[in-house]
Amino acid sequence: MNTELKTKIETLLEGINKARPLNHEQLIKLKDYFKVGSTYSSNAIEGNTLTEVETKIVIEDGITIGGKPLKDHLEAIGHAKAYDYVYDILNDEISETRIKKLHELFYSQIDNANAGEYRKVEVYISGSEFLPPEPEKVEGLMQEFTAQIKLKKEQLHPVDFAAWLHLELVTIHPFIDGNGRTARLLMNLALLQADYPVVIIPPVLRRDYINSIIQAQVKGQTEAFNNLIAECVIESLREYSRLLRI
Repeated sequence: MNTELKTKIETLLEGINKARPLNHEQLIKLKDYFKVGSTYSSNAIEGNTLTEVETKIVIEDGITIGGKPLKDHLEAIGHAKAYDYVYDILNDEISETRIKKLHELFYSQIDNANAGEYRKVEVYISGSEFLPPEPEKVEGLMQEFTAQIKLKKEQLHPVDFAAWLHLELVTIHPFIDGNGRTARLLMNLALLQADYPVVIIPPVLRRDYINSIIQAQVKGQTEAFNNLIAECVIESLREYSRLLRI
């Protein structure tokens, strides 16, 4: 990310840190607040038709929405479970096993046979020149990826590290489906571990978000993607500050 964005992030984070430590009730309310927003936005980016209010009703009240596809409901429920798991493993190192578990929790009600399992077929990304690796290379690439995590975490700013995790995962594209949502959950795991709030990529930024990923995958240019993630971090920090009345 560029210097201007980094400065904004550090200024906002400094203000939040002055309000810490938060009490248990505050932490639970913040967790639940961002759970709805992140579930809605992450699914909406992938074409889920539930609104934010409908997503809240599905995951908090367990009520189905008339006229909406069953798959959309299952995606909301699965994402909410994976989101809760992120909080369960905040004190653990990010590993291949944890990444597969994130996918399993999100995807198990949609396609249990492929939940948490690496794909065994070729996949293609519509609207992109990028071709994900052949299925026989996925396991090795995931092992190489996760072997780099500790060093990258030491080398990079926390926001750039979270963006790196996201981009690496969607580039390997290890699962038959749900790679983007797993990547965004993984990114938020890294951010939470670094004491940042959950970051939401709003559906209105879908085109810029996808284009920045394609630019990184096809041309090797990651600046646009890193800056977009940084801008979303800034918005989440501002929302966090608003909720804490800072």
